[in-house]
Parts: sequence; C-alpha cells; structure tokens
Amino acid sequence: MSFLVEFLQLSSPSNRHRLQIRYRLELPSPSNRWSTIRHNPCGRRWNPPLQLKQEPIKKLPEGKIKKKQMKKSRVTKAVKVEVNNNNAGWWLTHTGISPPFICVALFAILVRVAVSLHPYSGAGDPPKYGDFEAQRHWMEITTNLPVKEWYQNTTKNDLSYWGLDYPPLTAYQSYVHGLVLRFFYPESVSLYTSRGHESYFGKLLMRWTVLTSDILIFFPAVLWLIVAFADQSRGYKSNIAWHVAMILLNPCLILIDHGHFQYNCISLGLTVGAVAAVLRDKDLVASFLFSLALNHKQMSAYYAPAFFSYLLGKCLKRQNPFLEVSKLAMIVIGTFALVWWPYLHSRVTVLEVLSRLAPFERGLYEDYVANFWCTTSVLIKWKRLFTTQSLKLLCLFMTVCSCLPSMFLQIRAPSARAFLYGLINSAISFYLFSFQVHEKSILLPLLPASILAVEEPFMFQWFTQFALLSMFPLLCRDKLLLPYISLYGIFVFIYHAPNGKPDTPKARFWPRVLPFFVAFLLFLSFVLHIIYLTIDPPKKYPFLFEAIIMLLCFSQFVLVAVYTNWKQWSLSMKSPFGSEKKRV
Repeated sequence: MSFLVEFLQLSSPSNRHRLQIRYRLELPSPSNRWSTIRHNPCGRRWNPPLQLKQEPIKKLPEGKIKKKQMKKSRVTKAVKVEVNNNNAGWWLTHTGISPPFICVALFAILVRVAVSLHPYSGAGDPPKYGDFEAQRHWMEITTNLPVKEWYQNTTKNDLSYWGLDYPPLTAYQSYVHGLVLRFFYPESVSLYTSRGHESYFGKLLMRWTVLTSDILIFFPAVLWLIVAFADQSRGYKSNIAWHVAMILLNPCLILIDHGHFQYNCISLGLTVGAVAAVLRDKDLVASFLFSLALNHKQMSAYYAPAFFSYLLGKCLKRQNPFLEVSKLAMIVIGTFALVWWPYLHSRVTVLEVLSRLAPFERGLYEDYVANFWCTTSVLIKWKRLFTTQSLKLLCLFMTVCSCLPSMFLQIRAPSARAFLYGLINSAISFYLFSFQVHEKSILLPLLPASILAVEEPFMFQWFTQFALLSMFPLLCRDKLLLPYISLYGIFVFIYHAPNGKPDTPKARFWPRVLPFFVAFLLFLSFVLHIIYLTIDPPKKYPFLFEAIIMLLCFSQFVLVAVYTNWKQWSLSMKSPFGSEKKRV
C-alpha cells in the first residue's frame, strides 16, 4: 500500500486542519480502486467514515490531466510507508525474528548436549569430588530436610561437606530438581548414602536439569532481549541471527554450565530478562527480575551498581521522584521478602543464611584468577601484609571507587545505551577488585559484552577469547580440553561468518600498529596453550604457566575496562536525559 502523504499535505496550504487526499491500494486484485481518507497535518492517520462523500473533480484540459496523472504515479512509486509497531508479537511474526532464533537455539541445544557427554568438575575425585557433587548434595539436603535446616550445621547437614552457600532461590531450585531426581532415581538423592553418587542414569538426570533450566529461563530471556533490540534498533534485522548466536553459543557459559557443571544460566537468564525490561522501559519488571537474580546467586551483585544508578537516575528526572523510587523499593523489598519468607521468623536464622553467603574464611583468593589482587600478589604478598578484616575493607573501597564514575554518569544522564556499558563497567570492577573471585566470575562482565556484540563486535570477540584463556587451566583440570577446542573453533567460525557480524569501524588511533599488536597477542595466546599442554613447569615454580596466563588476561581485562568506561563517558556527554527512549 502506497500513500500520497507528504506531497499532497504540502500542496494545499489553505487546508490547515483537515485534508482529503487520495491513496492507491496496490493489492493483487484484478481492479485498483481509488478511495479517500482524512489526514491530519500532525501526521496521524485515521480510518474514514463508512460513507464519505468525494469532492467533485474539476474538469481540466487534457494536457493538464495527463501531467497530473504522471505526477501522481511518480509520487505513488516514490512514497512508501514505514510500519512501526511496538507489539512484541508483531515483531516475531513480521520482522523475521522467529526463524533465525529457532534455528540458532536448536543448534545451541545440540552443542550443549554434546558438551554434557564429557567429564565434569570433580569426576572420580573423592572425597569431596567437585561442583557436580555440590549441586547434587544440595538436592539431597533440600529434599530430605525441612526448610529451616538447609543452612544450619546439624548432624544431618554437615556444612563442611558442600554446605549451601547461595541465596534461598538456589535452594528452592535444588529442591525442585531434587524432586525430579527422587521421582526417577531415588538412590541419587538419598540422605547420607548418596554422597559421591556417580551412576550413569544419575549423571544423565543431573545434566538434564541444567539443560532444561537453560531452555526454560535463559533462552526465553534472550528472545525477549532480541525483540527489544529489534524494536529500538534500525537495520538490526540483518544481524539478528548473528547476535543470537553470539549470546546462545557463548563458549564460556556452555563450558562452565554444561561441562564444569553449574546453573549460571538461571541467574544470568534472569539478568538478561531484566536488561530486556529496561530496554522496553518496564522498570518495575526489571527490578523484580534482577531481585530474583540476586536471590539466586549473590554474584549477581556485580550488576547492582549499574541497575541502581540507572533506575535512580530515571526516577530523579521525573515529576515525582519520591513516588517513583518508592514503587521500585516496594518491588525489591516485596521480592526479597517473598524469597526469604521461611527464614524471616527469627534474626538468628537470617544471620545463619547471610553467614553462608559471604565466604570470607576462604581468604582473598584461591586459584590463579586474572584479577588485581592475585596478579599483584606476585610482587605484593597481600595475605601476609594485611589481616582478613583489613583486606575486606580494602577490597570494598577499591570496588566502590572503580564503580563510582560509571554510577555518577548514569545518575546524571541515564540512557539505555550507556546502561549496557555501565553493566560491563560495574561487573568488571567487581571481578578485578572484589574479595574472593573465581575464574568462573568472568561470565558476569562477559554477558553484557555479548549483549553489545552488534555495536562492539571486536571488543566482544577480544574479551571472549581472553576470558576463555583465563579459564583454560580450570577446564584442563576438568578434562574438558576437547569441548574447549571445539567451542573455540565454533565461536571463531560463526564470528567471522560471511554476512554475519556488522562491519567494524576502522581504528582511529594507530591504524598501522594495532593489527600487529592484535596479531602478536593472539600468537602469544596460542603459544601459551601449547606450552601449558606440552611442557612441565619447573619444580621450583609449579604454577608458572598459570601465572603467565593470569598476567596476560589481566592486562586485557584492564584494557576492556578502560575502553568501556571511556565509551560510557562519551555517550553520557552526548546524550541528555530522555535518550533511553531513543534507539539503542
């Protein structure tokens, strides 16, 4: 259907309030009919009444009639209508989101199933095994003990043997999965006797619990996120399949959840849903979903400064800031109260749960993780110089200081686009400076980087490669070398697929030096992989190769943090308030 709007609207200045214009229905019917609709100069169209009288057409000389008809035909061909519909269902059916998402999702499920056929954390390694046994033991505890005893150290619940150390929503998830295991295979979650259980059917059921959690929570959240992006981004349709693949086929998340064995897909899926709600301007829904993410894994607090500053900045710019903040506070408090309800009967019980969520007794760090404290410990022995209490305060101070610039920018000028960079800045600040960080925590800053993959393809690819390298020693200990290589290859292949990723803008600084720098670092990364697999470290320095990998990854993570902070600053300087309604 082609409408003659702009041309005819300007051609009759005398009709200021209403104009009767003609449009032509270009339908696959044997006859073309002419009708009239009324048009408002403000740009709004509405349907005409059923019985609309046409104005009589003045008779003109033949030459003028021919010229008018030619003019109308040219305008009819030139003017086209752009349909803009904010309905999610319309986007799914008319913008081509469903076919690429379904195809990529099916392939992503197949990849997850293939990775789950390999070993997991602590396989055949008594007495405590690994993360697989921890998750199974939590199912054993939650299905056999009352709720109030899940976090208590009793004769039936020895907290020294993989005691629950995540918020209550993780415990409820373990309870639901435990019911499934108890229904199909009771021996796998029986109290006491199931410790170290590693039967084939039991492992199969455990793997299916992760896969179903991924499909039911993470996949729908990603779909909603893609719809939100398609609703706000021009020219995004050509990159939908590539963007979906970058998120659903993220090798780090697949290797940790379906290889190493964890349930990060639940908390990250809730976070993705909260981000999608922010992009759709549904702040109350975003607060609810992010509160659930916090109650599933306390590491979701990595995103808390970004969500807090963005939502607070939006509230402060509105007519009644107190009312807006109060609504968000009620949602957050209500969600926490609902999740924590079984433990709110006494202060002691709440403190017991909170004490399990803060693992200060483990020390500043455990393994070689590419953060500030572990990297600088090569020169500064933090654990020897300071007490645990002093290190906690120092970590808190450093983390808050690194988050403050990003938070200030979001409070001053909130925008949805800068909010995505703020998520990276907040998460990577926690990863670099907070207390007791694990290698797996790199998943948190990597998630918003994957959301921004269309806008920052090179940064996302660079970040992902060194995030993989930082987890390489952990995955080798889990005997996941083959899935590591395979997923690394799949990621590189899809990232460089023809007509896939958007064009990367040319570097403004050092355009000749940058390619050599990138090639050198990639070659160094490849050499470190080979050295780690083929050469034994010296006996005096048994963790030498891990330390070198850690130093290299830390340097790249710092570069990413500097770039994303600069990017958020530049966006905040350009975009005044109200840009959250503009295109991402």
